[in-house]
Order: sequence, then C-alpha cells, then structure tokens
Amino acid sequence: MLALGSPTIRVRTSTNCNVLLKELQQIWNDIGESEADQDRMLLELERECLDVYRRKVDEAANAKARLHQSVAAKEAELATLMATLGELNIDSPIQREKRSNSLKEKLASVAPLVEDLRVKKEERMKQFSDIKAQIEKISGEISGYNHLNNAPVSSLTLDEQDLSVRKLTEYQAHLHTLQKEKSDRLHKVLECVNEVHSLCGVLGLDFGQTVSEVDPSLHRTSIEQSTNISNSTFEGLEQTIQKLKTERKARIQKLKDIVASLLELWNLMDSSREERSKFSRITLILGNSEPEITEPGFLSTDIIEQASAEVERLTELKASRMKELVMKRRSELEEMCRMAHIEPDTSTSAEKSNALIDSGLVDPSELLANIEAQIVKAKEEALSRKEIMDRIDRWLFACEEENWLEDYNQDENRYSAGRGAHINLKRAERARVTVNKIPAIVDNLINKTLAWEDEKKMLFLYDGARLVSILEDYKVSRQQKEEEKKRSRDQKKLQDLLLTEKEAMYGSRPSPRKSTSFRKPNGYRPNGNGSMTPTPRRNSVGSGTPELLTPRSYSGRQNGYFKEMRRLSTTPLNFVAVSKEDTMSYASVCGSVLGSPPHD
Repeated sequence: MLALGSPTIRVRTSTNCNVLLKELQQIWNDIGESEADQDRMLLELERECLDVYRRKVDEAANAKARLHQSVAAKEAELATLMATLGELNIDSPIQREKRSNSLKEKLASVAPLVEDLRVKKEERMKQFSDIKAQIEKISGEISGYNHLNNAPVSSLTLDEQDLSVRKLTEYQAHLHTLQKEKSDRLHKVLECVNEVHSLCGVLGLDFGQTVSEVDPSLHRTSIEQSTNISNSTFEGLEQTIQKLKTERKARIQKLKDIVASLLELWNLMDSSREERSKFSRITLILGNSEPEITEPGFLSTDIIEQASAEVERLTELKASRMKELVMKRRSELEEMCRMAHIEPDTSTSAEKSNALIDSGLVDPSELLANIEAQIVKAKEEALSRKEIMDRIDRWLFACEEENWLEDYNQDENRYSAGRGAHINLKRAERARVTVNKIPAIVDNLINKTLAWEDEKKMLFLYDGARLVSILEDYKVSRQQKEEEKKRSRDQKKLQDLLLTEKEAMYGSRPSPRKSTSFRKPNGYRPNGNGSMTPTPRRNSVGSGTPELLTPRSYSGRQNGYFKEMRRLSTTPLNFVAVSKEDTMSYASVCGSVLGSPPHD
C-alpha cells in the first residue's frame, strides 16, 4: 500500500514506524526482555502488520471491483438509455477512456449523463403515455367500448425499449389521423343528433330519452364523459332517424285525414269562425310537404288527440243533424238539377230519404254520401251540357223575341209619333234579325245535341224530355204556324176581294172600323217612356196559331210530354180559324151598304 502512495506519505510512515520500534525496544530493554523474546514479539508484530496490510489490500481490491462494476453498470445503462432514446450524438465515456483511466473519474463522468438521460426518459415516457392515452380514448370512441365502467380496451402496446423521436413522431401521426377521423365522425354524429332533435321536436318526443336509447354518451351530462362515435352508434342513429321519419309520415297522413274530416264536417255543419280558429294552425298541413313541417310539437300526440276528439264531437253532432243535412243537400241537388234542367235521381228523394232515415234501415252517412256522389255527378253532367244549354238559352231568347215581334206587328199604333216609338222600332229591327236566325239556331242545336248523344252514348234530356224530340216538334209546330199565317193571309185577300166586289155592286165602301171597338189591348204594358210594349203571348194548340213547343212549355207539363204529343197528332193540321175581329169585319161588310174597306 505504501508503494502505491506518494513518496511523502511513505517517508512519514517509515519514520513513525522506526520511532515507535525504537521506543518499543527501549521499553523491552527497560523491562529486561531477552533478545529471543524481543525477536519473537517483533515477528508477531510483523505478522500483525502483514495481516493489516493484507486486509487493507483485500478491502481495496473489493472496493475497486465494486467501483468497476458500478462504472460498467452506468456505462451499460447509459448505452441502453441512448439506444432507447435514440441519442447517438452524445460523447460517451467509453470513447473518453483513453483520456481518463481512473474508475472514479469514469464513474463521475458517466453518472451525470445517466441521470440526465433518466430524466429525459421519464419525460419521453410521459409524452408517450399521454399520446397513448389519447389514442386509446379516441380508438375506444371509434371502435366502441363499455360505458358502464368506462374502460377502453387498448389495442396499442407501448414498447419501452424504443422511445426515440422517430417512434414518438409515429405515435403523433397516428394520433393526428385518429383525431381527424374523430372530427369527421363527430360532425356526422352531430348532424344525426340534430336531425333526431328536430324530429323529436316536431313529434313532441323526449330527445334525451330517444338518443340515450341509442347510446347514453350521446346525451352527455358531463364534459369528461366520452362520446361513442362507433359504427354501431351511426347505425343506431340512422335506424332511429328512419323510425322517426316513418312515425312522422304516419302522423302526417293521420293528421291530414283528420284535417280533411274536419274541413268536411265544418262545411257540412256550417261551423263558425271561432270553432274553426281553434284548429286553424293544423289545417296548414294540407299545403305543406314533410320537410316543410318543422314547427315544434306540430305532430305531437296531444295535437292529434285533440283534433281526433274534435272530429268525434262533430261526428256525433252530425249524426244528430244528419236528417237536416240530408234534406239540405237533397234540396241543393234538386236546385242544381233544376238549373241544369236535369231530372234528379229519385232514389234519394225527400220522401224516400225521410222514410229511410226514420225506419233506420239506412245509415244517414251513407245516404248523405250517396247524395254527395249524385251532386258530383250532376255537376259533371251540367258541365258537359254547358255548351248545349247556352245554345238553348239563345234559342229561347229568340223565341221570346219572336213572340214580342208578333205582338208588336199587331199593334196598329206602332208607327205613331208617341214617346218611345222609335225605341220599339229599333228593337223590332233587332228582333227581326234574331227571328230570322231561329231555323239555323234550331238546326245547329239539333246537330250539336246529336253529336253529344253519340259521344256520351246517352240521350240529352231536358226536364225529362229528349231535346231532339222537342226541337223536331218545334220545327213542326213552327211550320204549322207559318202555314196558318199563309192561310190567314189568303183568307184576308179573299175578304178584300169580296169587299171589292161589293163596292163595285153597290158603289159604296164600309166605313173604316176602329180596332179599339172590337179588340182589347193584347198584352200591352207601359215601358216607362209613355209607349206601350207588347208582352209575349202563349197561344194554345186549338187557337188560330199553333203553339211553338219550346223546352219551357215542356218543363211545365209535369211529365205529360207523350200525352201532349198524342193530342198534337190528333189536331187537324189544315184547321183554319177566323179571328173574332175578322168575323165581325166580314159581317159588317155583308150587312152594310155604305163604308170603305178596312186598312191593312
């Protein structure tokens, strides 16, 4: 050991040992120890010193071994840490071994590096752990996990032997990919959840309960709770949305049916504005499509139940007033048929309807529905007959003008200078133009009617009688009337001839007769300006001029059409009737000697 020490320490030790050895020898001499004893005790002392040296050497060797082991362990740990962290640019003590041979120096140089790398490893481990935790959380949200214990199943195992920056970058890239996927899925989930919220609002359902049935995490109560954005969540949300849309469609159809019933009942019952205003909001459903219905609670069960209750109430009220409604609608049908000159269906006549309702054999609703169907049919038939009916009105108007013109022509004062005479004259001119068109109007109307009958495969009836037959009869009666007028003119010419012969025989003429002496005012009435306007006349078949058979004359015959036709067929067509006026004129001519012939 002394050999290993410095020279100063070796000199000091040797001097001290020599001083102590001399002092010991002096003590032995003073004691009187023999040289043999002194040699023996010196030998023992030398042995003891060797033992002490040997023990110290062993202790130093052990300390060296331990120190060498520590240095080796530190160097190994340093190498491991460098490999784990991927630190390849650090100046290793192994590389500096040539510059420092002391173990303590090696240990002193390695220990700080190891400590620094340990701290760096802890920090790197924390980074990996944080990233791993985020990856596991997002992976759990994407893949789905048990929310009861909130324990995601990790599919990522951290390799502590590789904590390099390259591995950390890989983890960060993987985390970024998962974050992007999570963002896309959250956006999609949010869209689905918003749609569920909108549908629940319209249907009046509990949104929280609805989404919780899909996954409790969708209705979060705390920020820390993760949201399940797995494929199963998407499937659940899509199924829920489809289920809600189906329910919405069913409720819309149900509410539309209810609203249609309400509108029908309101119209039938003549409900007041106040009664309708209570449900005026839901009537808007008839004009809106499914996507346009977004008002909260619009399709709630409460709204539907209230509307259904109102329909039931009105239905019960309708049942009590059904008889009145049936009679009202039947009257409307009869009025509609009367305006269109159509014979109404006798199966729902007022008498039969009353009897059926009172007997209870028929449900009033069915009877009312039957009448409604007849009304629809009558409207359709009236629409198809409109063109012909317009032509009939033209014909009837022309007939009225013809009757007026006949009365006007028989007025001997029609050319007087009285007030309003020029107005009647202008009307007579227009009436003549109209009357001249009657044959063409009738022929055209017959052709139109026959075309209509060919198209519809049915007869065109006017107040129960076939219009074509009425028109043909009218043409016959008009021809008879023209022939009668011709015979009257011939008779008048004969009278004029007889008067001329009388005049030549007796040399005198009868005095002019005054029409007012023998005739009454034939349907005259003031027209407001002092003149007299003739009113239409209706001559019977047995009169001097046959009656013109128009639809209006048919309509008042109470289904006596065929009887009238038989009566007309038995009337002689060559019957000539002399009017009372002409008879008196002829008598005056034959019985008098003085006078003049009558004026035309």
